[in-house]
Amino acid sequence: MKESIDLALIDWSRAQFALTAIYHWLFVPLTLGLAVIMGVMETLYYKSKDEFWKRTARFWMKLFGINFAIGVATGLILEFEFGTNWSNYSWFVGDIFGAPLAIEGILAFFMEATFIAVMFFGWNKVSRGFHLASTWLTGLGATISAWWILVANAWMQYPVGMEFNPDTVRNEMVDFWAVATSPVAVNKFFHTVISSWVLGAAFVIGVSAWYLWKRREQRFALESMKIAAAVGLFAAVITAWTGDQSGYHVAQHQPMKLAAMEALYEGQKGASLVAIGILNRTENGEIDPEKPLMAEIEIPNMLSVLAYRDKDSYVPGINNLLQGGFTLPDGSVALSAQEKMERGKQAIAALGAYREAKKNQDETRAAAELKILRENMPYFGYGYIREPGDLVPNVALSFYAFRVMVGLGAYLILFFGGVLFLSWRKRLTGMRWMQWVAMLTVPLAYLASQAGWVVAECGRQPWAIQDLMPVNAAISSLETSSVQTTFFIFLFLFTVLLVAEIRIMMKAIVTGPEKDVETA
Repeated sequence: MKESIDLALIDWSRAQFALTAIYHWLFVPLTLGLAVIMGVMETLYYKSKDEFWKRTARFWMKLFGINFAIGVATGLILEFEFGTNWSNYSWFVGDIFGAPLAIEGILAFFMEATFIAVMFFGWNKVSRGFHLASTWLTGLGATISAWWILVANAWMQYPVGMEFNPDTVRNEMVDFWAVATSPVAVNKFFHTVISSWVLGAAFVIGVSAWYLWKRREQRFALESMKIAAAVGLFAAVITAWTGDQSGYHVAQHQPMKLAAMEALYEGQKGASLVAIGILNRTENGEIDPEKPLMAEIEIPNMLSVLAYRDKDSYVPGINNLLQGGFTLPDGSVALSAQEKMERGKQAIAALGAYREAKKNQDETRAAAELKILRENMPYFGYGYIREPGDLVPNVALSFYAFRVMVGLGAYLILFFGGVLFLSWRKRLTGMRWMQWVAMLTVPLAYLASQAGWVVAECGRQPWAIQDLMPVNAAISSLETSSVQTTFFIFLFLFTVLLVAEIRIMMKAIVTGPEKDVETA
């Protein structure tokens, strides 16, 4: 791993990966959300034999298929970038990180590919029961695919189940199930997938509201809204609960991310959670660490409850995490950032000395250096940090993205509850303002979804792997200009794909559900 890297290369590589991830995540949650809703609709068709439900299910399947195809294209590029832009990362932990991605490709993707063919082309060719099973299995395949990808992502946030091999300079998996079922991975899966149901539900309600606005397909629109609102309300409540669990895991394993999310510079006992706040900036544009917030509305003690399940617990701030010296929950004293950096450098030096001793067949020295390496291995990544301030993520981005996510999540709970109530009272048809609210909620749901990933990924910077490998050590040896060029190529291609998808979807929506499902 290189000790001196062009900072522009890091920034452009991160920007390219972020660009690909953002575009990819425009398609994935809608795929996961529509899979559930169209599965419910076909189940109603299977039970009732009412052709209306077959027609309804086929319409949402059409939109599912359009979205699914574009999502696959961006997802493949995202995985290739680990090898092109982050080759040191891929070398260092490829044995671990590659395993869930391989399983995702071999098992889940082929499962999706098999049953999606039956789902689209099997109408009137296979039994109704087998077709229904294929629809649910397509959604299950997409969900399993998400599981393994999120396992890989969760491992980057909370690396477990591995052991460093100094002879190969690679981390190797020693406990597959620790990686696959870590509490961070399990919670991340449920939080991410169920929040995707929220977006899918908002999308269905928004499209259905357009039909009500145009006074078309009113039964189709009202029944779709009723099902989507029920799914969305359930999913939004569960998402809020899993979000609370995510906050707890962040406090345990990524305290700097939590401090950045709250713009908390000085630790507090009985720390309050900022519900709404405006950051206070100095004349040079930096956040004022003495008074980071110029205005805020707080919930007393809630941050301590979120972080440690104790309203009087101590939550360290950014300055405390850099300076160390406070008592950790296990009773030990926190090291300062400088001490961690020194121990990380000792680990890196010991690794080099160990490999030299092995080359010279000096087993005594090799054993001594290996002992030093293992003692300092938990701080290995800190050896590549240039200065303590580099350990602080973008506070403003983390702070505001977190509030966008939580605020819109709360709004969506109220929205789905309102739509469900009004649909059962049969009042949605004449409520023009509510139809507009429903249509405008679709981009808000996308914004909430993207904000969640901004918090998760930007909040853990500068780490590619938490405490183990910073991004400046994970980067490939590339020319900055080549990354810049591909960034703009991808920006153009992804934008073209997005515009194409929106146009195709809009055409399908304007056309509406098939009038005759038997001859369509």
